[in-house]
Amino acid sequence: MTQAKPAPSGALQTVHVALGARAYDIVIGRGALAEAGSRIAQLAPGGKAAIVTDARVGALYGQRLADDLSRAGLRPTLVSVPPGEGSKSFPRLIEVCDAILAARIERGDLVVALGGGVIGDLAGFAAAITRRGLRFVQIPTTLLAQVDSSVGGKTGINSAHGKNLVGAFHQPSLVIADTALLDSLSEREFRAGYAEVVKYGLIDDPAFFAWCETNAEAIFGPGPARDHAVAVSCRAKAAVVARDEREDGDRALLNLGHTFAHALERATGYDGSRLVHGEAVAIGMALAFRFSAMQGLCPQEDAARVGVHLASLGLPTRLQDVPGGIGTAETLVEAMAQDKKVKRGELTFILARGIGRSFIARGVAAADVRDFLVGELAGA
Repeated sequence: MTQAKPAPSGALQTVHVALGARAYDIVIGRGALAEAGSRIAQLAPGGKAAIVTDARVGALYGQRLADDLSRAGLRPTLVSVPPGEGSKSFPRLIEVCDAILAARIERGDLVVALGGGVIGDLAGFAAAITRRGLRFVQIPTTLLAQVDSSVGGKTGINSAHGKNLVGAFHQPSLVIADTALLDSLSEREFRAGYAEVVKYGLIDDPAFFAWCETNAEAIFGPGPARDHAVAVSCRAKAAVVARDEREDGDRALLNLGHTFAHALERATGYDGSRLVHGEAVAIGMALAFRFSAMQGLCPQEDAARVGVHLASLGLPTRLQDVPGGIGTAETLVEAMAQDKKVKRGELTFILARGIGRSFIARGVAAADVRDFLVGELAGA
């Protein structure tokens, strides 16, 4: 549950992910990147490190990190791919794996993911399969990656059949979440990441959701509220991952809104100019609460409260908010049939009995979802 007060400004916080032999720390706070060289060098003294990044992030922080690693006694190599969801693909995966091998990265060396969720997923998957498994470090540079995708060991790429359908569980050895790096994000990128912050309150922490409602403006600024939001989110995810590393049980709750979201991303062709992941999650969470209310599971007031809060921050909450449209209810339901949570062909959703009362709903009737989406598309 939510820590009562934010930590003092400037203080680094550490969240431990308790996974036995695969346990690791998440270091959170402004200026954490300054300690990256010394912390990473402790994992592989005198070794090599392949820094996987994208062209935009690499221009901002790539050489700085490489220099820090060099000073700490490591031998770094920079590997860059184009920014955007399109890099989560088989061609880019092959390119990154080949670059890691060309740098002669050995089993005792490291892969460092420097970037947002795309880079973390791509670099992590490359680390999982190159030389049958290399250790890797996450240095997430977006809010979404800091509070969600960098923690928990999910790595992968997209397929023509859907998002994240090819991948592996491969835990990092360390996560460094420097919240000062978020200063360089566009407002749109920050808003998109905020959707994943709010998610933790909606799952099982109504006090955190209420805190977000009160402190959203401060979270968007460079102060202790931002660090607090990241730390609470990481603690929540770490606790779930420690209980259910491979999503055999309640880790699926972390997918609140994602069944709808992944279908929307597929419907837009993963075109980030139209819809980025966090925006899709915002719509997905609003849909999950409205669908829950329609099913008589959740008070209408709670569903409305979720939509109002997300919309107040400029996040989309309706299917009509997606530029260019998203097709029909039938095409969205068809896309959901490829979701990783489908069991024996039956749809699984994360639904809610109220704010902070989410649950795993298995065997949801596709016809009910289709009828709901028809109404949503009609503006009901």
